[in-house]
Amino acid sequence: MTIAGLGLLLVLLLVSAFVYAALAVRVVQQYERGIVFRLGRVRDAVRQPGLAVIVPIIDRIRKVNLQITTLGVPGQDCITRDNVSVRVDAVVYFQVVDPVKAVVNVRDYEYAISQVAQTSMRAVIGRADLDDLLSNREKLNAELSFIIDAPTEQPWGVKVARVEVKDVALPDAMKRSMSRQAEAERERRARVIAADGEFQASKKLAQAAAAMSADPAALQLRLLQTVVEVAAEKNSTLVMPFPVELLRFLDHATAPTPKRASVNREAAVPQPEVATTETNGHPALT
Repeated sequence: MTIAGLGLLLVLLLVSAFVYAALAVRVVQQYERGIVFRLGRVRDAVRQPGLAVIVPIIDRIRKVNLQITTLGVPGQDCITRDNVSVRVDAVVYFQVVDPVKAVVNVRDYEYAISQVAQTSMRAVIGRADLDDLLSNREKLNAELSFIIDAPTEQPWGVKVARVEVKDVALPDAMKRSMSRQAEAERERRARVIAADGEFQASKKLAQAAAAMSADPAALQLRLLQTVVEVAAEKNSTLVMPFPVELLRFLDHATAPTPKRASVNREAAVPQPEVATTETNGHPALT
């Protein structure tokens, strides 16, 4: 064999080695795991991060991502237990914990989880009231996470880490009703607080009146203090309250006394004279 033939053979060997290495060596990232299929059957050994060597043409490797994946659940039209139509969308956070089950037992685990999340969300919201849906989100999220995780972890090798209800869309009529309800509730609280304040103020005023009635000078001092407060405003007109008791006292003091009658009016009035005459045997007045 000549030198040219040896050189050509060496080049062919190098090219073959390069092609074999390109087909046999795979790089598995830190967040991935490699599942090797040899002639259609899954190898027991899962390829860890780093270089993974396989047999070309015979083996086929599939990489599975183990990172937490965020999956948005499309908005679903649901009816709550108290017959309110709402539109709810959510977010599902899941992670592959068994790459072999995730590849072998389910064809597309992301699509499967999305469908399970949609049906589970409809079922859970149908059992919940509107108030719980709006105010008690944590309990609803925990129930959704448990229901979605039950059929996915063991058979599919996928762990649902968290489910959160992202938005709840209410009809416009329901929004207006809730707005009126909130306004009425605030008005009720305002009236109750105002009435409570008036009740407490009346009790304090009653106590103050009882204390002032025991000492008349206290009422006069309070009157003078009121005059001082009014005068501090620099008003041109000074309104001075006048006690009603003083008006009653003056009314009794200036009442006229009735005069006694000294002469009998009946005796002083002259009596008319009466003359009688007889007419046909009957008396007649003249």
